[in-house]
Amino acid sequence: MNLPNDRQPAPARSCAKIIALLPFHACDELEPAEREAVAAHLSSCSSCSAQLAEERALLDSLAALPRPADRLDPAGTLLAQCRSELAESIDDLAAPREIRWEFFGWFKQLLVFHPAWTAASLLLLGVLAGTQLFRPGPSAQPSGQIVRATPRFTDEQLSRIAVSGISFGSSSGSAPGTVQVQLSAEQPQVLSGSIEDADVRRVLAYVVANGPRFNPGVRLDCLDALKSATADAGVRRAIVSAARLDANPAVRLKAFDVLRDSAAEQDVREALLDALENDANPGVRVEALNLLVASLGENDSPAIALPEPPVPPDPAAVAADLSLARVTRTLEILTRQDPNHYVRLRSQAALRQIGAREIQ
Repeated sequence: MNLPNDRQPAPARSCAKIIALLPFHACDELEPAEREAVAAHLSSCSSCSAQLAEERALLDSLAALPRPADRLDPAGTLLAQCRSELAESIDDLAAPREIRWEFFGWFKQLLVFHPAWTAASLLLLGVLAGTQLFRPGPSAQPSGQIVRATPRFTDEQLSRIAVSGISFGSSSGSAPGTVQVQLSAEQPQVLSGSIEDADVRRVLAYVVANGPRFNPGVRLDCLDALKSATADAGVRRAIVSAARLDANPAVRLKAFDVLRDSAAEQDVREALLDALENDANPGVRVEALNLLVASLGENDSPAIALPEPPVPPDPAAVAADLSLARVTRTLEILTRQDPNHYVRLRSQAALRQIGAREIQ
């Protein structure tokens, strides 16, 4: 007799499917429907019942073994700490993170998982910190001692000094027009003062007159600083010496330029004539010729009125005549022999100028 569909027994499952569910059945981890199906099958299958007994025996054996956690942490402290940290992590993940700290968290992860980048970042940080710590401040003075109103240098001290640099203009605490000379001697010094200071002029003139000992750039700076002090006899003597003897043509040219306002003086004129006769640089000869021609009308008086017989001749007038005679002789030689075309033409023009003055 057939029963209604709702009272038909569930179809028996195969042993293979039941055996796969036995470990979960032994641990009581099956759904209620699956557990009933496995129990119904076990009631009629001795083989699967024996398999279930083996699974339960294995679980009992495992439960009887000592646990590693019990040996390592018998008091349960480690387990409690892990649970506490897990709860804190869950709370942190649940709470919204502040945006301003997200970059630092990302940077921390970057450094943790990339050791090479970490080392490079630390090296860069060290370099930046070092440059900031050891960088001199904006108001740092030169390494030498600032010396103002120094006692007069002796000749022996001047023979041992070395000039490393010259600066012009006002600096912190200095008046306008101040000249600063960096000196290297037994003790590095900075000689500071105006060009009116005798000691400053003396040091600058010493550098100009002793060219081989000093850098050409330093000599040029000294000449530039002495431009307004050519009235001083010692300064002019040093500049004339540089114009005659300095090995650098740029320094000789600069020396003549500084002497421009004193070109009519006898010692300067002698230096100009000497340069015209002996200087191998055409630029220096051209500059000397220009200064000589420009100075012809300043102090010379070739058309000198003859004095009365009882009055002795004026030595200055006689010297002027002799100087003019040498100028004329030098210009005539340049007109015929100088290899520079401009010098020859300029010499001819100067001779015509002298001839016109004599006619007057």
